[in-house]
Parts: sequence; structure tokens; C-alpha cells
Amino acid sequence: MSTDPVLLLERALAQVRPLIAGVRDDQLGAPTPCASWDVRTLIEHLVADLDRFTTTATGGQPDWSAPAPAVADPVAAWDEGAAGLLGAWRRAGDLTGTIQHPVLGEIPARFPVDQQLTEFAVHAWDLVTATGRPADLDPGVAEAALAWARQVMRPQFRGTEAEGRAFGPEVPISDDAPVYDRLAAFYGRRAG
Repeated sequence: MSTDPVLLLERALAQVRPLIAGVRDDQLGAPTPCASWDVRTLIEHLVADLDRFTTTATGGQPDWSAPAPAVADPVAAWDEGAAGLLGAWRRAGDLTGTIQHPVLGEIPARFPVDQQLTEFAVHAWDLVTATGRPADLDPGVAEAALAWARQVMRPQFRGTEAEGRAFGPEVPISDDAPVYDRLAAFYGRRAG
């Protein structure tokens, strides 16, 4: 399995596209495992993340407080945004060193890419769960995401949405559960 972070990100992005394309209009208002988001909001968040993450990849500082805009054609927006994000990371060059993070201090240069692939892996599971569609999700992406998350998740990042936290407390799950269910549980989501 490749450990190249950009190739792993490409695989994470590739598996989200058919999930978005397969959402029916009658599913857009369905709840998701993401606290207060429905399927439409989750898709808009994913598309907005492509733009925000591209800003990060090009050395900028995205506005994380800006709401995700409505998206008229989610698949076209996904295709354009995913191509832009991958292109930005390919142009970024060597990701083997370290960089300074404003909150975390010195971190591996590949940290933002690993964070992004984890975001897309978790939200792929969210979309599959919300729509009830069977999906052939890439286990290598989830394994990489879970390994990264176990290294960086700190207790202060966990809590409730009311507390302004994006990640809930880890949910107990069997070590032999499917890897995407283990990843979701690590981020405070419950399978089935």
C-alpha cells in the first residue's frame, strides 16, 4: 500500500465522488451522523472543504468560520475542487520535512494532507451511513486515517457540539469491526 500522502488523499477524494453523485433528491434532508447536519449540509461542507484545503495547500489561511455556500451542482463542484486540491498539493513539493503550525508547533509537512484525507474518509462513512447506500470504501484510506488520528487527537479536541467541539468522545467498538466503523467510532460516531 502506498504511504504517499497525496496518493492517499487522491484515493479518499475518488471514493467520495460516487457517494455524492448517488445521493437522491429525497435524501438531501436526511439526518447524518454529523450532529446537526443533513445530507445537503454535509455535501456543502465537503465541497467547501476542498476550497479551504486548497487555500491551506497553497500556504494561505482559510476562513473556517465562513458558512459553506449552497452548491447547485455538487458533482461538478466536487470534480473541480478535487482537481484543484490535488494540483495544489502536487505543486507543493516535498512533504517529508517539518513545518510550523500556529497551534501545534512543529509538525510533519505532510500533516495537513493527512488531516484532509482523514476528514474525507470520515465523511465518506457519514454519507454512506446517512443514505444507507452500500459502498466499496477503500480500507487503505481508513487505515491511514485512523493511524494518523490516533497520533494527533488530543482530549481537548473532544466534546459536544454545544461546547464547540467537532469530535465526540470515542465510542467503544470491537477491534475486529470494519475499519471504517472503527474510524467513525474513534471520532465519536456510532455504527448502525
